[in-house]
Amino acid sequence: MFDCDVLVIGGGIVGMSTAYALTRAAPGTAVTVLEKEPGPARHQTGRNSGVIHSGVYYRPGSLKARYAVRGAAEMVKFCAEYGLPHQVTGKLIVATDRAELPRLHSLAQRARSNGIPVRELGPAQIHAHEPHVRGLAALHVGTTGICDYGAVTAQLAAASGAEIRYGARVAAVDRPPWGVAVRTAAGDVLRARVLVNCAGLHCDEVARLAGDEPGVRIVPFRGEYYELARPELVRGLVYPVPDPAFPFLGVHLTRGVDGGVHIGPNAVPALAREGYGWSVVRPGDLAGTLAWPGAWRIARRHWRYGAGELRRSLSKRAFTDAVRRLLPEAAPADLRPAPAGVRAQAVLRDGTLVDDFLIREAPRTVHVLNAPSPAATASLPIGRRVARLALARLTDGS
Repeated sequence: MFDCDVLVIGGGIVGMSTAYALTRAAPGTAVTVLEKEPGPARHQTGRNSGVIHSGVYYRPGSLKARYAVRGAAEMVKFCAEYGLPHQVTGKLIVATDRAELPRLHSLAQRARSNGIPVRELGPAQIHAHEPHVRGLAALHVGTTGICDYGAVTAQLAAASGAEIRYGARVAAVDRPPWGVAVRTAAGDVLRARVLVNCAGLHCDEVARLAGDEPGVRIVPFRGEYYELARPELVRGLVYPVPDPAFPFLGVHLTRGVDGGVHIGPNAVPALAREGYGWSVVRPGDLAGTLAWPGAWRIARRHWRYGAGELRRSLSKRAFTDAVRRLLPEAAPADLRPAPAGVRAQAVLRDGTLVDDFLIREAPRTVHVLNAPSPAATASLPIGRRVARLALARLTDGS
């Protein structure tokens, strides 16, 4: 009667980590993953700067803090075990203005509360680490690293032993008393005992297909990147001091496993859930965002911040000015356009940006409703948590 025990929707790193965790925790469990794209990691997972985050920024005790710290160590170990490209580089968080110094000090305290060793540096020490970077003070975080999350996701898929179906967009979900039935756009019907929703940019839509009101909407924010034409100017990873009012880390400099240096991202509203440029507009996605009261409340509350991000999106000179705060030698000619990403940010009705990972349970279903950065770093612990919830439903039939 059943095609599988657990059906996972979404072939990004969280979905594949869940499949991997399921088959590790309960050998013999039949797991199928449905991914609408022709391959894994085509959206958030494969369109980021590849940073293995240490957990510095996140509220002590939160899932983000606990899973990032744990996940960073596990990600390095996973990459080493399977021979995937990675490096523990460390990073600098640099204050370029005196007004940022109290926030930098608070970050140091938060890092230590999360069990992360950091060193506080002055200008001469900043210069020793990054000769072309300028700042008044910095934190050195030694546990930060880099990897290729697309390669990690592909390895998780292979190692999981799950059946992976690509090009399988979910069109309908039914939850009769005996289990879950999912119909794809191609007309295929799969029956499972338990459903796991890891659909990322579309997770709230999938929740509603299943008959569950998630209480949040995904509001897509595009992050635009450039590549540094002179990568020799940056040795490792260099970040500004973030604004604590937002879940975005600001324009930073990231040397990747390929030796290139990415610059970005900013954070601007996307006009589609997969809106990787201003020309990509999907009226249905846009109408859904505009119909959600939380989107308007964000705009009213943070319009000044948003105006600055829009300016950097529309003006390469303005983007360069943001880079020059950290890297004074950078010029517009040094910035080459690179592929953008879109962050799936869950927003409450009152306009609150959901700050932590959000996992909710429903009959025979587990929904992952907010898993932006550092979800890639934390994907192995997240996958285990989701797998435990799914297996509990598999056992008791709830």
